[in-house]
Amino acid sequence: MDDYQLVKDCLKWKPEAQQRLYELYAKSMLTVCYRYTKSLKDAEDVLQEGFVKVFFGLKQFRFEGDLGAWIRRIMVNTALNFLKRNSKYRNEMFFPEQVLHPVADDNPAVILQAKELADLIRQLPHGYQTIFNLYAVEGYTHVEIGEMLGISDGTSRSQYARARALLISWVEEMSLDKKNKSYAGK
Repeated sequence: MDDYQLVKDCLKWKPEAQQRLYELYAKSMLTVCYRYTKSLKDAEDVLQEGFVKVFFGLKQFRFEGDLGAWIRRIMVNTALNFLKRNSKYRNEMFFPEQVLHPVADDNPAVILQAKELADLIRQLPHGYQTIFNLYAVEGYTHVEIGEMLGISDGTSRSQYARARALLISWVEEMSLDKKNKSYAGK
């Protein structure tokens, strides 16, 4: 079944079509939701809320782009709304307007496994993590991020730069730890 027919059947509230749509996208969208939350339980809550929005909003899908990208955008927006209305996240979403020191643009010569990098990103302070995910993973511009989070694009840029600098320092630290361990084993 192609996306067009799947959407049309979902709009007719056919349970098998809704189940198919969910099965096609739930796993990848759970990953998206998890990037913005502190726990799998919260990510599952966001996913469920997001799919409710998807099913009720399908009439707005115009087939002008990829269905998965449209669903992903809904999931990201649902996750951001979840963060804003939950106190355990809201307190960490404060973005002070501060001037940032320049960040070195050199990348450490370290090959990280995707899991290691994802784990490091999740260790970032939540505000940094959110902006890093929106910019580096989702591909939003700083202007778009500013509009989404109610901050200036300059604040988005500085938070991203801070997150990036912190990640670089952690990666460099990991690299040194790995080198030291390999020397110790010789």
